[in-house]
Amino acid sequence: MLVLDDTVVNVALPSIRDELGFSASALPWVVNAYFLAFGGLLLLFGWMADLLGRRRVFLIGVALFGVASLACGLAQEPWQLVIGRFVQGAGSAMASPAAMSMITLLYPGPEERAKALGIWGGIAALGGTSGLVLSGALTDLLSWRGIFLINLPIVAAALALLPRLVPESRAPGRRRLGVPGAVLVTGTAVSLVYGLLRAGETGWSDPIALGAVAFSAALAVAFLVAESRAAAPLVPRSFLASRTRAVANGATLLFSMAMYAMSFLLMIQIQTVLGYSPLLAGIAYLPYGAGILAGMWLSSRISFRIGTRWALLLAFLVNIAGLLLLSGVAAGDSYAAHVLPGMLILSLGNGLSLPVMAVAAVEGTTEEDAGLGSALFTSVQQVGGAVGVAALAIMGYSAGLTAGAICVALGAVIIVVLLPSRASGPRQTAGHGADGRSKPAAAPRL
Repeated sequence: MLVLDDTVVNVALPSIRDELGFSASALPWVVNAYFLAFGGLLLLFGWMADLLGRRRVFLIGVALFGVASLACGLAQEPWQLVIGRFVQGAGSAMASPAAMSMITLLYPGPEERAKALGIWGGIAALGGTSGLVLSGALTDLLSWRGIFLINLPIVAAALALLPRLVPESRAPGRRRLGVPGAVLVTGTAVSLVYGLLRAGETGWSDPIALGAVAFSAALAVAFLVAESRAAAPLVPRSFLASRTRAVANGATLLFSMAMYAMSFLLMIQIQTVLGYSPLLAGIAYLPYGAGILAGMWLSSRISFRIGTRWALLLAFLVNIAGLLLLSGVAAGDSYAAHVLPGMLILSLGNGLSLPVMAVAAVEGTTEEDAGLGSALFTSVQQVGGAVGVAALAIMGYSAGLTAGAICVALGAVIIVVLLPSRASGPRQTAGHGADGRSKPAAAPRL
């Protein structure tokens, strides 16, 4: 459900624009409001999940998400929908890292953790793809409002079932929450994306656009200063000492910029240039999910044989090829000859990438910091997606996808130059904590 709402609005954007009266520059905020709250608040809520209880934070986040979904479905003005999407993102920021950290702790061994996160990624991919199909069907046959209201029974089921299935877990000891850091990093992302969107509408001579970007840079500096002086920083420097985790998150940022922008631009291109209805556009996206699942099936087999560095390099090269193929789709092109080949290649590359990046990003995390590791990885994805939609969407379809390919190429360079061929963290034997729960072995050798 959480990943579905990353993509569910993409097919419905033209209908939302027409009914609520969004301007061209304001429409991306239906997507970005969710990304920004999700990505900006993840680190804070990852800490909260570790310290206050992962199950508790998950349930609160799911409930908040449900209330916001209802508000989005009933929105009558553009600002109401954007605020609803922001609150949805905040609920996701609470629920997502708590869920991923519970999975990480339930499967402590390197191989079983990789398999579990691969399944998690597969479910996420199905959520993203089904979101597009579901959005098209509901928008075409009923109303775009249904894409939000359909979340309500899922929320109710999660709230009823999870307390019976998963025990509570939290990190030992008590630490202060990094609220100032979360506020500053969220403000940095919001100001940056606003500046990029305004520049796309009015040009870089606009002082407001330049001021927003400059303010974003100032907030970023303030964040770094605050974190360096904080007794309990949002992301402790010791956590980023793992080069594997740092490189995985850096590559994920560039990857997410490209893929979220591609999804946004491709849905608009298919409907406005190729003339597909919302339902047909959603159905046209179905092979993307099949390609991702195929890539994920191959991913675990490839990564354990050739290692993280070379598995990610291969995956990123496949992604680059898919983006470049899709960038050529133009008016009058057929689906089978021009859209489908690039879509299949790109989806295969996505499937090859996602599980390996996820495992590398949480390498060596334990009972103490599983929520933080999960939150940092998901935060990088969401902020990268927001910046990518803002920066690449204003370039236009073909140029935006080409720029996305360049972003992925930069990620490939980072992987080759900086990522260790083998994880360097010490291996530990899994034990049991005082509560009887398994404690994960450290750093799987990737």
